[in-house]
Amino acid sequence: MGANNGKQYGSEGKGSSSISSDVSSSTDHTPTQAQKNVATSEDSDLSMRTLSTPSPALICPPNLPGFQNGRGSSTSSSSITGETVAMVHSPPPTRLTHPLIRLASRPQKEQASIERLPDHAMVQIFSFLPTNQLCRCARVCRRWYNLAWDPRLWRTIRLTGETINVDRALKVLTRRLCQDTPNVCLMLETVSVSGCRRLTDRGLYTIAQCCPELRRLEVSGCYNISNEAVFDVVSLCPNLEHLDVSGCSKVTCISLTREASIKLSPLHGKQISIRYLDMTDCFVLEDEGLHTIAAHCTQLTHLYLRRCVRLTDEGLRYLMIYCSSIKELSVSDCRFVSDFGLREIAKLESRLRYLSIAHCGRVTDVGIRYVAKYCGKLRYLNARGCEGITDHGVEYLAKNCAKLKSLDIGKCPLVSDTGLECLALNCFNLKRLSLKSCESITGQGLQIVAANCFDLQMLNVQDCEVSVEALRFVKRHCKRCVIEHTNPAFF
Repeated sequence: MGANNGKQYGSEGKGSSSISSDVSSSTDHTPTQAQKNVATSEDSDLSMRTLSTPSPALICPPNLPGFQNGRGSSTSSSSITGETVAMVHSPPPTRLTHPLIRLASRPQKEQASIERLPDHAMVQIFSFLPTNQLCRCARVCRRWYNLAWDPRLWRTIRLTGETINVDRALKVLTRRLCQDTPNVCLMLETVSVSGCRRLTDRGLYTIAQCCPELRRLEVSGCYNISNEAVFDVVSLCPNLEHLDVSGCSKVTCISLTREASIKLSPLHGKQISIRYLDMTDCFVLEDEGLHTIAAHCTQLTHLYLRRCVRLTDEGLRYLMIYCSSIKELSVSDCRFVSDFGLREIAKLESRLRYLSIAHCGRVTDVGIRYVAKYCGKLRYLNARGCEGITDHGVEYLAKNCAKLKSLDIGKCPLVSDTGLECLALNCFNLKRLSLKSCESITGQGLQIVAANCFDLQMLNVQDCEVSVEALRFVKRHCKRCVIEHTNPAFF
Protein backbone atom coordinates (compact mmCIF):
# COMPACT_ATOMS: atom_id res chain seq x y z
CA MET A 1 0.00 0.00 0.00
CA GLY A 2 1.32 3.42 -0.80
CA ALA A 3 0.60 7.03 -1.43
CA ASN A 4 2.86 8.54 -4.06
CA ASN A 5 2.45 11.76 -5.97
CA GLY A 6 3.60 9.99 -9.10
CA LYS A 7 4.88 12.90 -11.24
CA GLN A 8 5.64 15.77 -8.91
CA TYR A 9 8.91 15.18 -7.18
CA GLY A 10 11.26 13.10 -9.32
CA SER A 11 12.99 9.83 -8.49
CA GLU A 12 13.60 8.26 -5.12
CA GLY A 13 17.32 8.01 -5.63
CA LYS A 14 17.66 11.79 -5.98
CA GLY A 15 15.67 12.40 -2.83
CA SER A 16 17.93 10.11 -0.83
CA SER A 17 21.15 11.68 -2.06
CA SER A 18 19.93 15.21 -1.28
CA ILE A 19 19.17 14.19 2.28
CA SER A 20 22.65 12.77 2.88
CA SER A 21 24.37 15.81 1.38
CA ASP A 22 22.36 18.26 3.48
CA VAL A 23 23.03 16.27 6.62
CA SER A 24 26.77 16.06 6.01
CA SER A 25 27.11 19.75 5.18
CA SER A 26 25.24 20.91 8.26
CA THR A 27 27.36 19.14 10.88
CA ASP A 28 30.50 21.29 10.71
CA HIS A 29 29.04 24.62 11.82
CA THR A 30 29.20 25.89 15.41
CA PRO A 31 25.70 26.85 16.59
CA THR A 32 24.99 30.49 17.29
CA GLN A 33 22.95 31.82 20.19
CA ALA A 34 19.94 32.30 17.87
CA GLN A 35 20.15 28.68 16.78
CA LYS A 36 20.23 27.62 20.42
CA ASN A 37 17.02 29.50 21.05
CA VAL A 38 15.41 27.86 18.01
CA ALA A 39 16.47 24.43 19.27
CA THR A 40 14.94 25.18 22.65
CA SER A 41 11.62 26.19 21.08
CA GLU A 42 11.62 23.10 18.88
CA ASP A 43 12.17 20.93 21.93
CA SER A 44 9.10 22.40 23.53
CA ASP A 45 7.09 21.77 20.35
CA LEU A 46 8.13 18.13 20.35
CA SER A 47 6.45 17.60 23.68
CA MET A 48 3.12 18.89 22.32
CA ARG A 49 2.04 15.87 20.29
CA THR A 50 -1.37 15.94 18.63
CA LEU A 51 -3.86 13.18 19.39
CA SER A 52 -6.05 13.70 16.32
CA THR A 53 -3.74 11.99 13.81
CA PRO A 54 -5.13 8.74 12.32
CA SER A 55 -3.45 5.89 14.14
CA PRO A 56 -1.06 3.82 12.01
CA ALA A 57 -2.57 0.76 13.62
CA LEU A 58 -5.72 1.48 11.63
CA ILE A 59 -3.84 1.39 8.37
CA CYS A 60 -1.31 -1.26 9.34
CA PRO A 61 -1.99 -3.76 12.17
CA PRO A 62 1.13 -3.75 14.39
CA ASN A 63 1.30 -7.52 14.87
CA LEU A 64 1.11 -8.44 11.18
CA PRO A 65 4.59 -8.51 9.65
CA GLY A 66 3.30 -8.39 6.10
CA PHE A 67 1.82 -4.89 6.33
CA GLN A 68 4.65 -2.68 7.51
CA ASN A 69 5.09 -0.79 4.27
CA GLY A 70 3.38 -0.19 0.97
CA ARG A 71 5.00 -3.14 -0.73
CA GLY A 72 3.88 -5.71 1.79
CA SER A 73 7.34 -6.43 3.23
CA SER A 74 8.18 -6.88 6.88
CA THR A 75 10.53 -3.89 7.08
CA SER A 76 10.17 -1.92 10.29
CA SER A 77 9.27 1.76 10.13
CA SER A 78 11.76 2.77 12.81
CA SER A 79 13.79 4.62 10.21
CA ILE A 80 10.91 7.02 9.74
CA THR A 81 9.68 7.56 13.28
CA GLY A 82 12.91 6.60 15.04
CA GLU A 83 14.53 8.23 18.04
CA THR A 84 17.00 10.16 15.88
CA VAL A 85 14.13 12.48 14.96
CA ALA A 86 11.81 12.36 17.93
CA MET A 87 14.33 12.61 20.80
CA VAL A 88 14.53 15.89 22.70
CA HIS A 89 18.07 17.17 23.32
CA SER A 90 19.32 19.87 25.63
CA PRO A 91 21.02 22.89 24.02
CA PRO A 92 24.78 22.48 23.42
CA PRO A 93 27.17 24.15 25.89
CA THR A 94 28.25 27.70 25.17
CA ARG A 95 31.96 26.87 25.12
CA LEU A 96 33.62 23.63 24.07
CA THR A 97 36.88 23.49 26.04
CA HIS A 98 37.90 19.88 25.51
CA PRO A 99 38.39 17.93 22.25
CA LEU A 100 36.42 14.97 23.60
CA ILE A 101 33.43 17.18 24.33
CA ARG A 102 33.56 18.55 20.80
CA LEU A 103 33.59 15.04 19.34
CA ALA A 104 30.73 13.90 21.55
CA SER A 105 28.54 16.79 20.47
CA ARG A 106 28.59 15.91 16.76
CA PRO A 107 26.11 13.00 16.88
CA GLN A 108 23.60 15.31 18.55
CA LYS A 109 23.87 17.83 15.71
CA GLU A 110 23.57 15.03 13.14
CA GLN A 111 20.39 13.81 14.77
CA ALA A 112 18.81 17.25 14.66
CA SER A 113 20.07 18.21 11.17
CA ILE A 114 17.01 16.84 9.36
CA GLU A 115 14.96 19.53 11.04
CA ARG A 116 17.01 22.12 9.15
CA LEU A 117 15.70 20.93 5.78
CA PRO A 118 13.17 23.34 4.25
CA ASP A 119 9.55 22.35 4.03
CA HIS A 120 9.60 21.66 0.30
CA ALA A 121 12.47 19.20 0.74
CA MET A 122 10.63 17.39 3.52
CA VAL A 123 7.49 17.16 1.39
CA GLN A 124 9.55 15.68 -1.43
CA ILE A 125 10.93 13.04 0.94
CA PHE A 126 7.47 12.24 2.23
CA SER A 127 6.22 11.81 -1.34
CA PHE A 128 8.06 8.48 -1.56
CA LEU A 129 6.29 7.02 1.48
CA PRO A 130 3.23 4.76 1.39
CA THR A 131 -0.03 5.60 3.12
CA ASN A 132 0.63 3.86 6.43
CA GLN A 133 4.10 5.38 6.87
CA LEU A 134 2.85 8.89 6.13
CA CYS A 135 0.45 8.43 9.04
CA ARG A 136 3.35 7.39 11.26
CA CYS A 137 5.38 10.45 10.25
CA ALA A 138 2.45 12.67 11.20
CA ARG A 139 2.87 11.52 14.83
CA VAL A 140 6.52 12.57 15.20
CA CYS A 141 6.08 16.28 15.92
CA ARG A 142 3.90 19.25 15.09
CA ARG A 143 5.92 20.25 12.04
CA TRP A 144 5.88 16.76 10.58
CA TYR A 145 2.16 16.54 11.25
CA ASN A 146 1.52 19.61 9.10
CA LEU A 147 3.88 18.47 6.36
CA ALA A 148 2.59 14.88 6.25
CA TRP A 149 -0.92 16.15 5.57
CA ASP A 150 0.14 18.39 2.71
CA PRO A 151 -2.63 17.89 0.09
CA ARG A 152 -0.03 17.25 -2.63
CA LEU A 153 0.93 14.02 -0.86
CA TRP A 154 -2.62 12.69 -0.92
CA ARG A 155 -3.48 12.34 -4.56
CA THR A 156 -3.40 8.57 -4.00
CA ILE A 157 -4.53 6.27 -1.19
CA ARG A 158 -3.28 2.71 -1.56
CA LEU A 159 -4.19 0.03 0.98
CA THR A 160 -3.64 -3.74 0.79
CA GLY A 161 -4.20 -6.69 3.07
CA GLU A 162 -6.95 -9.16 3.75
CA THR A 163 -7.30 -8.35 7.47
CA ILE A 164 -7.14 -4.55 7.44
CA ASN A 165 -10.30 -2.72 8.55
CA VAL A 166 -10.37 -0.77 5.32
CA ASP A 167 -13.82 0.78 5.85
CA ARG A 168 -12.68 2.48 9.05
CA ALA A 169 -9.31 3.43 7.55
CA LEU A 170 -10.97 5.18 4.60
CA LYS A 171 -13.35 7.00 6.94
CA VAL A 172 -10.54 8.32 9.15
CA LEU A 173 -8.30 9.32 6.23
CA THR A 174 -11.00 11.13 4.28
CA ARG A 175 -12.19 12.93 7.42
CA ARG A 176 -8.70 14.33 7.97
CA LEU A 177 -8.25 15.26 4.31
CA CYS A 178 -11.58 17.12 4.41
CA GLN A 179 -10.56 19.50 7.23
CA ASP A 180 -9.34 22.27 4.97
CA THR A 181 -12.12 21.78 2.40
CA PRO A 182 -15.20 20.70 4.39
CA ASN A 183 -16.78 17.42 3.26
CA VAL A 184 -14.67 16.97 0.11
CA CYS A 185 -11.15 15.75 -0.72
CA LEU A 186 -10.37 17.89 -3.74
CA MET A 187 -6.87 16.52 -4.34
CA LEU A 188 -7.60 12.80 -4.07
CA GLU A 189 -7.64 11.19 -7.53
CA THR A 190 -6.75 7.52 -6.98
CA VAL A 191 -7.99 4.97 -4.45
CA SER A 192 -6.56 1.46 -4.65
CA VAL A 193 -7.80 -1.10 -2.12
CA SER A 194 -7.34 -4.23 -4.22
CA GLY A 195 -7.30 -7.41 -2.18
CA CYS A 196 -8.89 -5.79 0.90
CA ARG A 197 -11.55 -8.42 1.44
CA ARG A 198 -13.06 -6.57 4.38
CA LEU A 199 -14.07 -3.67 2.16
CA THR A 200 -17.86 -3.33 2.10
CA ASP A 201 -20.40 -0.94 0.60
CA ARG A 202 -19.83 1.37 3.57
CA GLY A 203 -16.25 2.03 2.44
CA LEU A 204 -17.35 2.78 -1.11
CA TYR A 205 -20.06 5.12 0.19
CA THR A 206 -17.35 7.06 2.03
CA ILE A 207 -15.34 7.39 -1.18
CA ALA A 208 -18.40 8.44 -3.17
CA GLN A 209 -19.40 11.12 -0.65
CA CYS A 210 -15.94 12.64 -0.06
CA CYS A 211 -14.00 12.25 -3.34
CA PRO A 212 -15.75 14.12 -6.18
CA GLU A 213 -12.48 14.43 -8.15
CA LEU A 214 -11.77 10.69 -8.14
CA ARG A 215 -10.38 9.44 -11.43
CA ARG A 216 -9.19 5.92 -10.65
CA LEU A 217 -10.74 3.27 -8.39
CA GLU A 218 -9.31 -0.25 -7.95
CA VAL A 219 -11.30 -2.69 -5.81
CA SER A 220 -10.31 -6.00 -7.41
CA GLY A 221 -10.87 -9.03 -5.21
CA CYS A 222 -13.26 -7.18 -2.87
CA TYR A 223 -16.14 -9.61 -3.18
CA ASN A 224 -18.34 -7.95 -0.52
CA ILE A 225 -19.25 -4.86 -2.55
CA SER A 226 -22.52 -4.71 -4.47
CA ASN A 227 -24.06 -2.88 -7.42
CA GLU A 228 -25.59 -0.14 -5.24
CA ALA A 229 -22.23 1.05 -3.89
CA VAL A 230 -20.69 1.05 -7.38
CA PHE A 231 -23.68 3.04 -8.67
CA ASP A 232 -23.07 5.67 -5.98
CA VAL A 233 -19.39 5.99 -6.91
CA VAL A 234 -19.98 6.48 -10.64
CA SER A 235 -22.88 8.88 -9.91
CA LEU A 236 -21.04 11.13 -7.44
CA CYS A 237 -17.59 10.96 -9.09
CA PRO A 238 -18.25 12.34 -12.60
CA ASN A 239 -14.54 12.31 -13.57
CA LEU A 240 -14.01 8.60 -12.89
CA GLU A 241 -12.18 7.11 -15.88
CA HIS A 242 -10.58 3.90 -14.57
CA LEU A 243 -12.63 1.27 -12.71
CA ASP A 244 -11.32 -2.18 -11.75
CA VAL A 245 -13.94 -4.45 -10.17
CA SER A 246 -12.36 -7.74 -11.22
CA GLY A 247 -13.24 -10.57 -8.89
CA CYS A 248 -16.22 -8.70 -7.41
CA SER A 249 -18.73 -11.47 -7.97
CA LYS A 250 -21.72 -9.43 -6.74
CA VAL A 251 -21.22 -6.69 -9.33
CA THR A 252 -23.47 -7.39 -12.30
CA CYS A 253 -23.91 -3.93 -13.79
CA ILE A 254 -22.49 -0.40 -14.00
CA SER A 255 -25.11 2.35 -14.00
CA LEU A 256 -26.09 5.68 -12.48
CA THR A 257 -28.41 5.80 -9.48
CA ARG A 258 -31.99 6.81 -10.17
CA GLU A 259 -31.54 10.04 -8.20
CA ALA A 260 -28.51 11.03 -10.27
CA SER A 261 -30.31 10.35 -13.54
CA ILE A 262 -33.21 12.57 -12.47
CA LYS A 263 -30.98 15.47 -11.41
CA LEU A 264 -28.85 15.48 -14.55
CA SER A 265 -30.05 16.88 -17.86
CA PRO A 266 -31.52 14.42 -20.36
CA LEU A 267 -28.51 14.92 -22.62
CA HIS A 268 -26.03 13.74 -20.00
CA GLY A 269 -28.30 11.73 -17.75
CA LYS A 270 -27.08 8.36 -18.97
CA GLN A 271 -23.42 9.13 -19.59
CA ILE A 272 -20.54 7.83 -17.45
CA SER A 273 -17.01 8.94 -18.30
CA ILE A 274 -15.38 5.53 -17.65
CA ARG A 275 -12.87 4.59 -20.33
CA TYR A 276 -11.16 1.62 -18.67
CA LEU A 277 -13.33 -1.12 -17.16
CA ASP A 278 -12.08 -4.47 -15.88
CA MET A 279 -14.82 -6.95 -14.95
CA THR A 280 -12.72 -10.09 -15.04
CA ASP A 281 -14.22 -12.93 -12.99
CA CYS A 282 -17.56 -11.16 -12.53
CA PHE A 283 -19.26 -14.52 -13.01
CA VAL A 284 -22.84 -13.24 -12.63
CA LEU A 285 -22.58 -10.69 -15.47
CA GLU A 286 -25.11 -11.49 -18.19
CA ASP A 287 -26.05 -10.05 -21.57
CA GLU A 288 -28.63 -7.67 -20.08
CA GLY A 289 -26.07 -6.30 -17.63
CA LEU A 290 -23.59 -5.77 -20.46
CA HIS A 291 -26.34 -4.00 -22.39
CA THR A 292 -26.81 -1.55 -19.50
CA ILE A 293 -23.06 -1.03 -19.16
CA ALA A 294 -22.68 -0.29 -22.86
CA ALA A 295 -25.61 2.14 -22.85
CA HIS A 296 -24.19 4.14 -19.93
CA CYS A 297 -20.42 3.86 -20.61
CA THR A 298 -20.28 4.89 -24.26
CA GLN A 299 -16.71 6.23 -23.98
CA LEU A 300 -15.15 2.83 -23.20
CA THR A 301 -11.79 2.19 -24.86
CA HIS A 302 -10.52 -0.73 -22.71
CA LEU A 303 -12.90 -3.51 -21.64
CA TYR A 304 -11.90 -6.82 -20.06
CA LEU A 305 -14.55 -9.51 -19.58
CA ARG A 306 -12.36 -12.52 -18.89
CA ARG A 307 -14.23 -15.53 -17.49
CA CYS A 308 -17.62 -13.81 -17.59
CA VAL A 309 -19.00 -17.21 -18.48
CA ARG A 310 -22.66 -16.20 -18.95
CA LEU A 311 -22.02 -13.76 -21.82
CA THR A 312 -23.08 -14.70 -25.34
CA ASP A 313 -22.91 -13.20 -28.83
CA GLU A 314 -26.04 -11.16 -28.02
CA GLY A 315 -24.18 -9.24 -25.33
CA LEU A 316 -21.41 -8.40 -27.79
CA ARG A 317 -24.03 -7.11 -30.22
CA TYR A 318 -25.28 -4.67 -27.57
CA LEU A 319 -21.72 -3.63 -26.87
CA MET A 320 -20.96 -2.75 -30.48
CA ILE A 321 -24.13 -0.65 -30.79
CA TYR A 322 -23.06 1.83 -28.09
CA CYS A 323 -19.28 1.50 -27.67
CA SER A 324 -17.65 2.14 -31.01
CA SER A 325 -14.35 3.44 -29.59
CA ILE A 326 -13.06 0.23 -28.00
CA LYS A 327 -9.36 -0.37 -28.63
CA GLU A 328 -8.78 -3.34 -26.32
CA LEU A 329 -11.28 -6.13 -25.69
CA SER A 330 -10.95 -9.44 -23.89
CA VAL A 331 -13.63 -12.14 -23.83
CA SER A 332 -11.28 -14.97 -22.89
CA ASP A 333 -12.95 -18.09 -21.49
CA CYS A 334 -16.41 -16.87 -22.50
CA ARG A 335 -17.39 -20.25 -23.87
CA PHE A 336 -20.64 -19.09 -25.50
CA VAL A 337 -18.90 -16.55 -27.77
CA SER A 338 -18.75 -17.85 -31.35
CA ASP A 339 -18.07 -16.68 -34.90
CA PHE A 340 -21.22 -14.53 -34.76
CA GLY A 341 -19.73 -12.63 -31.82
CA LEU A 342 -16.51 -12.03 -33.75
CA ARG A 343 -18.58 -10.70 -36.64
CA GLU A 344 -19.95 -8.08 -34.21
CA ILE A 345 -16.47 -7.31 -32.86
CA ALA A 346 -15.23 -6.77 -36.41
CA LYS A 347 -17.48 -3.68 -36.56
CA LEU A 348 -14.85 -1.87 -34.51
CA GLU A 349 -12.75 -1.96 -37.67
CA SER A 350 -9.38 -0.15 -37.54
CA ARG A 351 -9.93 1.08 -33.97
CA LEU A 352 -9.37 -2.41 -32.52
CA ARG A 353 -5.74 -3.03 -31.54
CA TYR A 354 -5.99 -5.78 -28.87
CA LEU A 355 -8.28 -8.82 -28.90
CA SER A 356 -8.29 -11.87 -26.66
CA ILE A 357 -10.60 -14.78 -27.47
CA ALA A 358 -8.60 -17.47 -25.68
CA HIS A 359 -10.46 -20.71 -25.00
CA CYS A 360 -13.54 -19.59 -26.90
CA GLY A 361 -14.12 -23.08 -28.30
CA ARG A 362 -16.84 -22.05 -30.76
CA VAL A 363 -14.54 -19.73 -32.73
CA THR A 364 -13.31 -21.04 -36.11
CA ASP A 365 -11.62 -19.70 -39.24
CA VAL A 366 -14.87 -17.94 -40.16
CA GLY A 367 -14.68 -15.62 -37.15
CA ILE A 368 -10.96 -15.01 -37.71
CA ARG A 369 -11.69 -14.00 -41.29
CA TYR A 370 -14.22 -11.39 -40.10
CA VAL A 371 -11.70 -9.83 -37.70
CA ALA A 372 -8.81 -9.95 -40.18
CA LYS A 373 -10.85 -8.40 -42.98
CA TYR A 374 -12.08 -5.34 -41.09
CA CYS A 375 -9.56 -4.86 -38.24
CA GLY A 376 -6.43 -4.30 -40.30
CA LYS A 377 -4.58 -2.43 -37.53
CA LEU A 378 -4.78 -5.28 -35.03
CA ARG A 379 -1.55 -5.58 -33.04
CA TYR A 380 -2.32 -8.32 -30.49
CA LEU A 381 -4.40 -11.48 -30.86
CA ASN A 382 -4.75 -14.24 -28.29
CA ALA A 383 -6.56 -17.23 -29.76
CA ARG A 384 -5.08 -19.93 -27.53
CA GLY A 385 -7.27 -23.00 -27.22
CA CYS A 386 -9.48 -22.12 -30.21
CA GLU A 387 -9.16 -25.57 -31.75
CA GLY A 388 -11.28 -24.68 -34.79
CA ILE A 389 -8.58 -22.39 -36.21
CA THR A 390 -6.53 -23.87 -39.05
CA ASP A 391 -3.79 -22.76 -41.45
CA HIS A 392 -6.40 -20.99 -43.59
CA GLY A 393 -7.38 -18.71 -40.72
CA VAL A 394 -3.72 -17.94 -39.93
CA GLU A 395 -3.04 -17.22 -43.59
CA TYR A 396 -5.96 -14.80 -43.87
CA LEU A 397 -4.89 -13.10 -40.64
CA ALA A 398 -1.27 -12.72 -41.80
CA LYS A 399 -2.20 -11.21 -45.15
CA ASN A 400 -4.65 -8.65 -43.74
CA CYS A 401 -3.00 -7.75 -40.40
CA ALA A 402 0.58 -7.23 -41.50
CA LYS A 403 1.40 -5.06 -38.46
CA LEU A 404 0.66 -7.83 -36.01
CA LYS A 405 3.18 -7.84 -33.13
CA SER A 406 1.91 -10.54 -30.79
CA LEU A 407 0.10 -13.77 -31.65
CA ASP A 408 -0.87 -16.68 -29.42
CA ILE A 409 -2.22 -19.73 -31.25
CA GLY A 410 -1.19 -22.31 -28.70
CA LYS A 411 -3.26 -25.49 -28.38
CA CYS A 412 -4.50 -25.10 -31.96
CA PRO A 413 -3.68 -28.59 -33.28
CA LEU A 414 -4.76 -27.79 -36.86
CA VAL A 415 -2.12 -25.08 -37.33
CA SER A 416 1.01 -26.41 -39.08
CA ASP A 417 4.19 -25.20 -40.77
CA THR A 418 2.15 -23.97 -43.72
CA GLY A 419 0.42 -21.36 -41.58
CA LEU A 420 3.73 -20.37 -39.97
CA GLU A 421 5.31 -19.83 -43.38
CA CYS A 422 2.55 -17.45 -44.43
CA LEU A 423 2.82 -15.67 -41.09
CA ALA A 424 6.59 -15.23 -41.43
CA LEU A 425 6.37 -13.88 -45.00
CA ASN A 426 3.83 -11.17 -44.10
CA CYS A 427 4.24 -10.16 -40.44
CA PHE A 428 7.84 -8.96 -40.29
CA ASN A 429 7.19 -6.92 -37.11
CA LEU A 430 6.22 -9.96 -35.07
CA LYS A 431 7.77 -9.81 -31.59
CA ARG A 432 5.91 -12.45 -29.57
CA LEU A 433 4.71 -15.82 -30.85
CA SER A 434 3.25 -18.65 -28.78
CA LEU A 435 2.86 -22.10 -30.32
CA LYS A 436 2.56 -24.08 -27.11
CA SER A 437 1.12 -27.58 -27.61
CA CYS A 438 0.74 -27.14 -31.38
CA GLU A 439 1.18 -30.77 -32.39
CA SER A 440 1.63 -30.10 -36.12
CA ILE A 441 4.51 -27.62 -35.78
CA THR A 442 8.02 -28.79 -36.71
CA GLY A 443 11.50 -27.28 -36.81
CA GLN A 444 11.11 -26.31 -40.46
CA GLY A 445 8.32 -23.87 -39.67
CA LEU A 446 10.36 -22.32 -36.85
CA GLN A 447 13.34 -21.79 -39.13
CA ILE A 448 11.20 -19.91 -41.64
CA VAL A 449 9.87 -17.66 -38.87
CA ALA A 450 13.37 -16.96 -37.50
CA ALA A 451 14.75 -16.18 -40.97
CA ASN A 452 12.13 -13.45 -41.58
CA CYS A 453 11.14 -12.07 -38.16
CA PHE A 454 14.43 -10.70 -36.85
CA ASP A 455 12.74 -8.68 -34.09
CA LEU A 456 11.26 -11.74 -32.43
CA GLN A 457 11.64 -11.38 -28.64
CA MET A 458 9.62 -14.30 -27.26
CA LEU A 459 8.92 -17.73 -28.70
CA ASN A 460 6.99 -20.40 -26.83
CA VAL A 461 7.33 -23.91 -28.27
CA GLN A 462 6.64 -25.92 -25.14
CA ASP A 463 5.26 -29.41 -25.82
CA CYS A 464 6.10 -29.10 -29.53
CA GLU A 465 8.12 -31.68 -31.46
CA VAL A 466 11.01 -29.45 -32.58
CA SER A 467 14.67 -30.39 -32.86
CA VAL A 468 17.61 -28.86 -31.06
CA GLU A 469 19.03 -27.70 -34.41
CA ALA A 470 15.89 -25.70 -35.12
CA LEU A 471 16.05 -24.03 -31.72
CA ARG A 472 19.69 -23.14 -32.26
CA PHE A 473 18.81 -21.70 -35.66
CA VAL A 474 16.24 -19.44 -34.00
CA LYS A 475 18.79 -18.35 -31.41
CA ARG A 476 21.35 -17.43 -34.08
CA HIS A 477 18.99 -15.32 -36.17
CA CYS A 478 16.95 -13.73 -33.35
CA LYS A 479 19.58 -12.59 -30.88
CA ARG A 480 17.16 -11.08 -28.35
CA CYS A 481 14.63 -13.88 -28.47
CA VAL A 482 13.73 -15.74 -25.27
CA ILE A 483 12.77 -19.32 -26.16
CA GLU A 484 10.42 -21.22 -23.86
CA HIS A 485 10.76 -24.94 -24.60
CA THR A 486 10.64 -28.41 -23.08
CA ASN A 487 13.61 -29.92 -24.91
CA PRO A 488 16.17 -30.91 -22.24
CA ALA A 489 18.98 -31.08 -24.82
CA PHE A 490 18.77 -27.35 -25.62
CA PHE A 491 20.12 -24.83 -23.12
